[in-house]
Amino acid sequence: MRADSIEGIGVRLRRYRPADAGAVLAACNDPLTQRFLPALPRPYTEADAHWWVTEGAAAASPSGGNYALADPVTDELIGSIGLLYAQENVGSIGYWIAPQARGRGVATAATRALTEFAFTAGYARIELRTELENAASQRVALGAGYTWEGVGRAAGAGPGGRHDLIVWARVAGDPPGPTPRRLPDLPGGELTDGVVRLMPMRAADAPEVGLLTSAPPAPAELTRYCAHADAEWLADREIRLTIRDAATGAFAGKAGLTVQHPDTAQAEIDYHLTPDRRGHGYASRAVKLLCGWAFTRTVLERLVAGVPTPDLAAQRVLERSGFVREGQERRTGGRADVYRYALLRPGS
Repeated sequence: MRADSIEGIGVRLRRYRPADAGAVLAACNDPLTQRFLPALPRPYTEADAHWWVTEGAAAASPSGGNYALADPVTDELIGSIGLLYAQENVGSIGYWIAPQARGRGVATAATRALTEFAFTAGYARIELRTELENAASQRVALGAGYTWEGVGRAAGAGPGGRHDLIVWARVAGDPPGPTPRRLPDLPGGELTDGVVRLMPMRAADAPEVGLLTSAPPAPAELTRYCAHADAEWLADREIRLTIRDAATGAFAGKAGLTVQHPDTAQAEIDYHLTPDRRGHGYASRAVKLLCGWAFTRTVLERLVAGVPTPDLAAQRVLERSGFVREGQERRTGGRADVYRYALLRPGS
């Protein structure tokens, strides 16, 4: 299965030409390309690029197809995409985009076009695997109609050994996308009331997040927790946010939502402040902002929280935000009992 050309929105998938070697060389030496394509030679040489455009692209996937992504107006090479036949009409898509073409929807358009072409050629299922830290590729999968299916343990390999990959898939008959999200992005990328600001957690936040506990995890584990925040969010599983002073940007804590029962649209809210920010209303403001967004922008119908019975301050934060105490969870082994609180979507 191979076509000379496949048209997408704002992009053309075509066969490679010798003249593409220079653009391939530049893009494959880009640090971001190399970071998320660990199988690429390091460094990527002129000989590597020449081999790929003259022989490798055709030989690497004879039963699927490797295509150059070209600007439909200038024919300039702006990326690469390939479809690998796996087994029994199941295929796998992979791609890279040149730095100058990123952020224009090229990868989504190309993935959608190649996926549709594959289905017309008889494929029943197409998979797309992404690194947990590659939020851009995860958004491509969603934009092209793919569904999050889980995390494949040790599904990827690189210089550092094997690592996990997220598995996305579309089957014949699925809509072309975008895939609906239960937990959409924050409007404008943040929530703020002018005093506090809630922002999506990033890998660079790890040192500050580590300040919230007297016994923080190992640095590598803490960095992974922060770096994988986008992956959890885009999988509709968990939201991880930092709380910051709106005026200065100073770190004040973290807050989040963890979806417990997707079918019942329930999530658990949590928050933690640095000691110097406690007692100044930051927690109440953060909780109100997060609950307001959840009930106006998401499918969530019920938010719950657990607070140790001795923690009167945390109980007051929830009660001021409208949460109602529903019961007490008894603990053993010297742990404190926990009060369970809940807040329902207004009008429920």
